[in-house]
Amino acid sequence: MSHLHDIALTDMERAGAFDDAERTFQMTEDAFRLFYDQTARPVWIYLARMTGDDRLADDLLQETYYRFLRTRTVFDSDDHRRNYLYRIATNLVHDYRRRPRRENAILDDAQVLALDTEQTDPGERAVRRLDLTRAMGRLKPRERSMLWLAYAQGFSHEEIAKVLGLRTSSLKALLHRARRRLIDLLGRKEGR
Repeated sequence: MSHLHDIALTDMERAGAFDDAERTFQMTEDAFRLFYDQTARPVWIYLARMTGDDRLADDLLQETYYRFLRTRTVFDSDDHRRNYLYRIATNLVHDYRRRPRRENAILDDAQVLALDTEQTDPGERAVRRLDLTRAMGRLKPRERSMLWLAYAQGFSHEEIAKVLGLRTSSLKALLHRARRRLIDLLGRKEGR
């Protein structure tokens, strides 16, 4: 029979556990809350667009912040912290894609890279969005990520390179090719 005093933490053990927790988490609770409020929605949208699955995006968002909180990385700036968060999210999406799963789903209507800002017929805008959604679904995951980060999130080339683990010097060409491929895919549709 176990006695309660045998399993209770001593004051020293409790203090050690709090010290470990403090060393593990690099942000105060208030700082994390502010950071989360500023980044959770854009990161979730990014995850939803990259996976095509809102529920999966919810799960990956939780895992992204869990891994972010567990990192021992020291951040130079808020931009560095944000880029690191997107890097974690991107890696989680890549890990998910490596697992066997259902056929690649094309992105749904809410997952469009950019909305058509022209003043045109709402039906025509919907058709254009659907065409863009289908074309985005045919791009490689890295191409979708680059285009999304550049045009929807407004990331710089340096930031995109850090998030996706690419060389900054090659990003401009890769982004140009991704944009060109998207335009070609959209042009094929019109040529039908």
